[in-house]
Amino acid sequence: MKFFSRFLSNDIGIDLGTANTLIYVKGEGIALNEPSIVARHIMTKKPIAVGIEAKEMMGRTNADLETIRPLKDGVIADFEVTEEMIKHFIRKVQHRKYLVLPRIVISVPSGSTEVEKRAVRDSCEHVGAREVHLVSEPMAAAIGMGLPVEQAVGSMVIDIGGGTTEIAVISLSGVVTQESVRVAGDVMDMVIIEWMRKKYNLLIGPPNAERLKHEIGSAMPLDPEIEANVTGRDLMDGIPKTLTIDSGEIREALADPIDQIVAGVRRALERTPPELAADILDRGMILCGGGSQLKGLKERLIEGTSLPAFVDDEDPLAAVVRGNKKILEEFDRFKKVLY
Repeated sequence: MKFFSRFLSNDIGIDLGTANTLIYVKGEGIALNEPSIVARHIMTKKPIAVGIEAKEMMGRTNADLETIRPLKDGVIADFEVTEEMIKHFIRKVQHRKYLVLPRIVISVPSGSTEVEKRAVRDSCEHVGAREVHLVSEPMAAAIGMGLPVEQAVGSMVIDIGGGTTEIAVISLSGVVTQESVRVAGDVMDMVIIEWMRKKYNLLIGPPNAERLKHEIGSAMPLDPEIEANVTGRDLMDGIPKTLTIDSGEIREALADPIDQIVAGVRRALERTPPELAADILDRGMILCGGGSQLKGLKERLIEGTSLPAFVDDEDPLAAVVRGNKKILEEFDRFKKVLY
């Protein structure tokens, strides 16, 4: 069976993110990009929706249902739910080839413990993988963005996802310096929710906070500043209420998590060997991940480090899964970067 599966299977690259899961299928391209969310019955624990369908249920479930994000800070928080989610996604892209065993390359945060890596590997093995290989998210992102990871040149990658900000300096197919900051998109959403509660006594949900972040969130002053409406529940009288919020207020709310990301980058730079630091000064820092699209974040990092910075110009959200794709396509070339 394993012999024939080498020729029949669609090998798979998975970017298992806290916010979104992207899957590349060899020969087909990126076949799936869906939220990492599962909706299930509270009593039976039986999943009723996964991905996009489950996200549509967030904040709208009845007393018998719950929506779960089984990954927290980039790692598995609920093993069983994660396994069900991976199984659902793999079946969705395998086109009913349930008897054919795929080779899977899956990315994990650079700061993952051995226990966390084991949990990811076990989840993939339990859904029927022929082989499971792990790669650090910054390494996959660097490969996906076409950086010279195999050369004796320093490349700095800052991958700002949903659960973690992965910072790494890469040279000669290895990570020289790494910093995993468990502050990213989810924390930004939470501080916006807390800001609205404290300043306006308005309770809003994560989807509304995420929308405010995308529409008017920024790390640096905007010219002109912009506004957006937000609806929530007034905590004083308990009725729905709509307010108009400007980008300056959201920027103030986001100041602390952004400062933590800048501090993480500075810590990584402080541990970088001088020769590689000189390469980064010449080549700049490369940003990817959904959080890299926050308005003014690139400029804030330039201000905080005095180094040039660039955002992946192809698709910053798909940089990691593009790296998994290249690893699968040139497996012998890149197998030294795998766990």
